Amino acid sequence: MHPPRLTHGRVAVAVAVVVVLSGGFLGVYLGLLGGSSKAPLTLSTAGSSADPSASPASATRAAGTWTIASGSVAGYRVREQLGFLPAPSDAVGRTSDVTGTVTIAGTSGALTVPEANLTVDVSTLTSDRPMRDQRIHVDGLQSDTYPRATFQLTQPISLPANATGGGTITVQATGKLTIHGTTQTVTIPLTARLSANKIEVAGSITFPFERFGMTPPSIAGLVSVQDSATMEFDIKLRRA
Repeated sequence: MHPPRLTHGRVAVAVAVVVVLSGGFLGVYLGLLGGSSKAPLTLSTAGSSADPSASPASATRAAGTWTIASGSVAGYRVREQLGFLPAPSDAVGRTSDVTGTVTIAGTSGALTVPEANLTVDVSTLTSDRPMRDQRIHVDGLQSDTYPRATFQLTQPISLPANATGGGTITVQATGKLTIHGTTQTVTIPLTARLSANKIEVAGSITFPFERFGMTPPSIAGLVSVQDSATMEFDIKLRRA
């Protein structure tokens, strides 16, 4: 016996069902999770020359210990997946609960960063959707179980000779990154700006979830995320 053939009517009905279901999934996503993505974290616009704190830093003023200041932000960025359809935007969660210190040593033209220790309270991460925020407490990041993410510099950073000129510099930080209770050695590209009374550092790193022992989160099998995450940050530092 031959399998029954689909008539044009049945094909039309099947297509209509797929469209309706897809539209329903998209409606659920947009209503409960979806939203516009925030732009990636980068250095803020350079301050006005009339602002004393925006003036170039001398090597003498740059050397010493600096602490995380207000205005610092860290967070994640992941691409969500709606069933078999791509979601319209990235999911972005952020927190200002960032603490730590950075030490600068050396003399003019030979400044280094020998120590840096940063901690982020990932249990306070928030996005534009409460349902998403609640989910990562028990799934994926599992912030109820692993509420802290940390970074400890393990290789000194040599700053370029023009680091104290007030312009943007580019360096790399190699150290131990701990997320979800798992520690891995990573190298993070950074952009930074040193001025008389403040330092700003921004950067990001993308990695597969499995590198830190995580499983990409999923909500009721309807919305999941692709198998990679980006950690991003914009850190402000003040003299300790």
